[in-house]
Amino acid sequence: MSQTEKLYEGKAKILYSTEVPEILLTVYKDDATAFNAQKKGQIKGKGEMNCQITAALFEWLASVGIPTHYIDSPQPNQMRVKAVTIVPVEVVVRNIAAGSLCRQTGLPEGQVLPSPLVEYYYKSDELGDPLLTRDRIFLLDLVTPERLVEIENMARQINKNLQKFFDQCNITLVDFKLEFGIDTQQNLLLADEISPDTCRLWDKNETDPQSRVMDKDRFRKDLGEVESAYQQVQQRVLAQFKK
Repeated sequence: MSQTEKLYEGKAKILYSTEVPEILLTVYKDDATAFNAQKKGQIKGKGEMNCQITAALFEWLASVGIPTHYIDSPQPNQMRVKAVTIVPVEVVVRNIAAGSLCRQTGLPEGQVLPSPLVEYYYKSDELGDPLLTRDRIFLLDLVTPERLVEIENMARQINKNLQKFFDQCNITLVDFKLEFGIDTQQNLLLADEISPDTCRLWDKNETDPQSRVMDKDRFRKDLGEVESAYQQVQQRVLAQFKK
C-alpha cells in the first residue's frame, strides 16, 4: 500500500491518504520539539524508534481489550492506521508529580500521587494546548458528557495496563499523553502514539534524578544522551515480545 496525498504534517509525524479511504499512512519523523515548538531539533533515529515502540504497545493494548486505530507497520518508520476523527481533547494521566503539575501546584517532583490524576487539554497549537475543566469542554462542545466518561474510563484502563507492562521493563510510568479518535462507526479508538515523546519514563535501575530520565525530558532539559535513552526504551519494550 503506497502513500498518495499528504493530509497533514505535525511536529513529529506526517499523515498521508492511501488508495483505501478508510486507511491512512503515518510516517514518523526524527524532528523534536518542546515548549510548544519554541525549542526545535532532531533526535537521530527517533522516527523509527517511536514508530516501533508505539506499534508494539498498541498491539499489546489491543490484546488486553483496548481498541486502537493501529493496523500494521509496513516500514520501520511507517504505520498504517484506521482513519478517525481526532477528538480535540488531549488526555494526560499522571501517576507521579512531574513537569507542569509541579510548577502549577508546588508538589515536589517524584511525589507518588494517591491515585492516578486524569487531566484534559484543548488540542490547539494556537492557544498553546490549555488545561481544560469539564465545564469548559462542554461549553466549547468538544465532546459529549457520555463520550467524556468513555474517554476517562479508557484512559484509566490504559494506565493500569501500561503501568504493569512498563514495570516488567524496569521502567516507571510517571505520566503520559493520550489522543483518541472516532471511527466511521462512531467507535472510540486510541490514536496517535505512545512513546518517549508522549510519556515520562524513569529507569527503575537508576536513582539519580537526571540519569533515570528515559524520555523527551532529556531533550527539553538538555540532559544529553537522548538517542541512547530512546534506544533503551525501544529495546526493553520489544524484549517483552521475545519472551
